Amino acid sequence: MSEVAVSQNLSTGARAKAISSDLRSERIRSAWIFLAPTLLILAIVAGWPLFRTIYFSFTNASLTNLGNAQFVGFDNYLSWVTLKSGRTIYRGLLADPAWWGAVWNTAKFTLLSVTIETALGLIVALVLNAQFVGRGIVRAAILIPWAIPTIVSAKMWAWMLNDQFGILNDMLLGLGLISQKIAWTADPQTAMIAVLIVDVWKTTPFMALLILAALQMVPADIYEAAKIDGINPVRVFWRLTLPLIRPAIMVAVIFRMLDAMRIFDLIYVLTPNNAQTKTMSVMARENLFDFDKFAYGATASTVLFLIIASVTVLYIWLGRVKLGGREH
Repeated sequence: MSEVAVSQNLSTGARAKAISSDLRSERIRSAWIFLAPTLLILAIVAGWPLFRTIYFSFTNASLTNLGNAQFVGFDNYLSWVTLKSGRTIYRGLLADPAWWGAVWNTAKFTLLSVTIETALGLIVALVLNAQFVGRGIVRAAILIPWAIPTIVSAKMWAWMLNDQFGILNDMLLGLGLISQKIAWTADPQTAMIAVLIVDVWKTTPFMALLILAALQMVPADIYEAAKIDGINPVRVFWRLTLPLIRPAIMVAVIFRMLDAMRIFDLIYVLTPNNAQTKTMSVMARENLFDFDKFAYGATASTVLFLIIASVTVLYIWLGRVKLGGREH
């Protein structure tokens, strides 16, 4: 090949690379242009309230005195006073036993609900992914609990769980599983169980929907090859299906975990005054509006935000999760 031909090939390659670089730059520029309105709206409706909440957590603000709030530093988070006797008294959110009780309730609810819903959602998704008559109707029907607003679901289940005229107690008495009616939402021993029952009933379809979408992306020829080789279906699930849908399950879990950690409406309707189920969101709301301790409620909201952000980052890092559904 002559030097002229080599020079022409190099020139053509350089032009192609320059065109590709220009196209990429243009795509990036166009993406930012389209995203700019969304980012602006997010900054207004989410960023600004978050900033104000964090600001109020460092003040002595109240509902009747927001404009004249004074800066008090970290006193709402943690402060202490040493008496003449040498005893030290700690104050603030981080020294409040009620707050740590709410943190424990939230963590327990999140762990139990997400675990149960993921397991049941996987089972439901595997059933819906199979071929059977009326599969379309069943797929639509399974989403009804998730489609019902949470407040409506909570009120409906509150009637069903009522200890006097609830249908659940009548059914269990008729089956002989209990000897007397149970106050599911009032008894501290069963309040968390009642909340979990309602949440699992409502949110399992969400997990099943996400996992079903991942199952339908698995190539069918993999299962045909495994069937021809005579591999046991249980082994196919553990060795083929589960590894292939694992990224989607990890993404579904993080979305559900975020929702569970900030649970409010279900708890507030079913068990509003029960210390055994009070979560961080419920406690923050009580201090913000019910107790007129706005700065203290803002502090609780800020710490809740920091906990959720930290758990999310840690989960993504340890689980090697990409929100696009692929692993690193």
